[in-house]
Amino acid sequence: MKILMVLTSHDQLGDTGRKTGFWLEEFAAPYYRFIDAGATVTLASPKGGQPPLDPMSDNPETQSEDTSRFRKDQQAQSLLGATRKLRDLDPDDFDAIFYPGGHGPLWDLAEDPVSIEMIEHFYHENKPIGAVCHAPGALRHAKQPDGRPLVSGKHVTGFSNAEEEAVGLTEVVPFLVEEELKHHGGQYTKAEEWEEHVIVDNKLVTGQNPASSAGAAVALLDLLRGASPGARPGSLRPRESPGLRPG
Repeated sequence: MKILMVLTSHDQLGDTGRKTGFWLEEFAAPYYRFIDAGATVTLASPKGGQPPLDPMSDNPETQSEDTSRFRKDQQAQSLLGATRKLRDLDPDDFDAIFYPGGHGPLWDLAEDPVSIEMIEHFYHENKPIGAVCHAPGALRHAKQPDGRPLVSGKHVTGFSNAEEEAVGLTEVVPFLVEEELKHHGGQYTKAEEWEEHVIVDNKLVTGQNPASSAGAAVALLDLLRGASPGARPGSLRPRESPGLRPG
């Protein structure tokens, strides 16, 4: 199994003067699920090199076993510090693509033509596509082969309006993930704030928030193994999240 993980290169939280980037848990949890399953993981970003880490995701209250493992993993840190430029990669070399969240993707990956084309290629080839928390926003401009929005008619989830309001960034972000998915015809569902909620619709996997990171990765692996054939959307393993911050 060869999985491409695409991270943001954007580090500015709008006009606030604060930093943003990718959310550590949303990278670490899927990364280790993939690695432990024997997958070969390639890390990429629009600019290549070290993707910016949202400093809020490095706070003590947002840490987990996976983030602690990452902090001790020199190989993973080296790989993350040298992500490939997305434009240099051939989607045919990979079996699935996965987008960790963080607020950064709302500014760059949502608008990046290379990322959009990559997502459309995976969709056309019926290869699994995964995105968690804010990263489903990267689907906003992707199209199905007939020109409809990729999420049109699909059961999807992503960071909810209520969660964005809870972290005080409703007026800062360029768009709200929940609203954008609905606007493009997605059949959006959500759990309570900060609870795990993962939706699988055919080969599209979306997770609502940081608590959904591991579940989204497991769902993607199930698709690669052929364990979840067909379009059977639903919530997987809902639970309370220990963290109350976004990704």
